[in-house]
Amino acid sequence: MTALQFVMGALSGGVVGFTLGLVGGGGSILAVPLMVYLVGIHDPHVAIGTSALAVAANALIGLTNHARKRNVKWRCAAAFATTGVLGAWFGAMLGKAIDGQKLLALFALLMLVVAGMMFRSRGREGDPTVVLNRGNAPKLLGSGAATGLLSGFFGIGGGFLVVPGLIASTGMPILFAVGSSLLAVTAFGLTTALSYASSGLVAWSLAAVFIGGGAVGSLFGTRLATHLAGRKGALNVVFAGLIIAVALYMLYRTAGELGWI
Repeated sequence: MTALQFVMGALSGGVVGFTLGLVGGGGSILAVPLMVYLVGIHDPHVAIGTSALAVAANALIGLTNHARKRNVKWRCAAAFATTGVLGAWFGAMLGKAIDGQKLLALFALLMLVVAGMMFRSRGREGDPTVVLNRGNAPKLLGSGAATGLLSGFFGIGGGFLVVPGLIASTGMPILFAVGSSLLAVTAFGLTTALSYASSGLVAWSLAAVFIGGGAVGSLFGTRLATHLAGRKGALNVVFAGLIIAVALYMLYRTAGELGWI
């Protein structure tokens, strides 16, 4: 690791922390390509393992910030995360067995699907009084397991899947889904990171500087999320736009690496 790579790692962490605080997702959507294309980590699996650890830590910081603003539905988030952790562990084992570049391409295609879902739901305000109950518990547990599996498979914190999953399962407003999602993102990220670390696929020093930058970015992201929550559909549009932009870039880069273009 060179000094420039560490600087790029810290700056990348700031961007990731900001997006986690802003939309509760996008951490690994940005972290993985930043690790590969900006910092210069050539092994996609090392990039995935390192980003999983960094995103988990930055999500925990973001969770603390949102909790102070009472944007977290703790019981709903805990139910979602519980089954999600099991799914993430099995997903990570599957992901490590697949070619890294193909994994990134699949990741980008999934991002485009989720972006479309979030854009379509931009006009929904949600129910801020929602709580965990018998009606939504099965949906939360099932959605958590599926999201965790995909999170571990693609080596992502999963926030960009958790947010729409929480909204679909409970009908909560996006600001609450953003805050609540960070509990699951932390759990999923740590589970995936432990799996990759056991295989020696985590760059620890890079993860440390990434986390440091993310702590600063998270503060600003949380403040902006609270501000945008007052504008109908604004967070959804920001969320979807971020995903689409990064997904298209990743598809372009991976298509070149795989010889598709």
